[in-house]
Amino acid sequence: MRILFVTQMWPGPDDPDFGSFLVPIRDELERLGHEVELVEIDHRRRSRTKYARLSREAIGAARRVRPDVVFTHMLFPAGAAGAFASIAGRAPLVVMAHGQDVANLGTVPGVSAATRMVVSRAEALICNSSWLLDRLVEKIPAARAKSTVADCGIDLDSFAPLEAAAARAEIEWDGSGPGFVCVGSLIERKNVLRLADAFATLGRGRLAFVGDGPLRDPCLAMLADAGLSGQAWLPGSADNIPELMRAFDVFVLPSLAEGISNTILEAMASGLPVIATDVGGNAELVEAGRTGVRVPAGDAQALADQMAGYAGDPDLRQRHGDAGCRRVAEQFSMKQMIAAYGGVYDRLMQQRGIAH
Repeated sequence: MRILFVTQMWPGPDDPDFGSFLVPIRDELERLGHEVELVEIDHRRRSRTKYARLSREAIGAARRVRPDVVFTHMLFPAGAAGAFASIAGRAPLVVMAHGQDVANLGTVPGVSAATRMVVSRAEALICNSSWLLDRLVEKIPAARAKSTVADCGIDLDSFAPLEAAAARAEIEWDGSGPGFVCVGSLIERKNVLRLADAFATLGRGRLAFVGDGPLRDPCLAMLADAGLSGQAWLPGSADNIPELMRAFDVFVLPSLAEGISNTILEAMASGLPVIATDVGGNAELVEAGRTGVRVPAGDAQALADQMAGYAGDPDLRQRHGDAGCRRVAEQFSMKQMIAAYGGVYDRLMQQRGIAH
């Protein structure tokens, strides 16, 4: 099968996972024998013409490749470019919705009209959580009939609960715990100042913010005021997230809003229990009392209490971490996600009477 992927590099320059979401999916599909062409645009470039350029490149690739399927990550802008490519290549369009692009509907000028066009053109929509599907249908009811839920997938060869000593040596930490890690952009939506406040209340262990953004300096200042500068590590963006995950004991995600967080799955695959705010699709990932705990968004005291609970109970950390690791292996592997996507592609090919 010939598949054309269209995306912008996502989520952005201040995220440690910066880079195309579709690259590992492309690699796995190619390993399975499919032909995959990837068209992407660097999201860091703020030029007003970048979306038009993405569309031109996608149309050109569609005419050259003549794909069996055009697949896009995000409804806009990649979805719009993919819609034009599907017309040029006379191929069905499959679109994966992302948490932020659904949130932008009705708030960002021009996005709603473009997204409705994409939904109208698409023959299949994939949402990575039931929560996200419900939000999309609230805004575009016609999406329901075309939508399916397919869980996110994690590369289990990269994220695994392996030896932590080397990772701890790299960050000059002896492992005397507890160690808490948060991975993501240091922005308001990620609510990182609330986590810094909770850690100040806890007053012990080590806290790492892996990522960059405008709230890095305020986080540093808050931790310094609490006398915890020596117990905090804010390296900025990093490209060795799997290794860094293994250096810590607990993963914390204090976000005010989420669709589905891949970093939660990466932490679970690494054997870490998860403390996450009860927003968006987090409840579909974190089984409270089994793989981690969920707390109300914005409640620093509740966050501190749960951090203290894990800090004082290594056996609980181990049990929840082990359960999370098993859950990812059973339900959220890259192979399982590819199989779900492949099922969508196959159905479209059968409807069109195309052998592949």
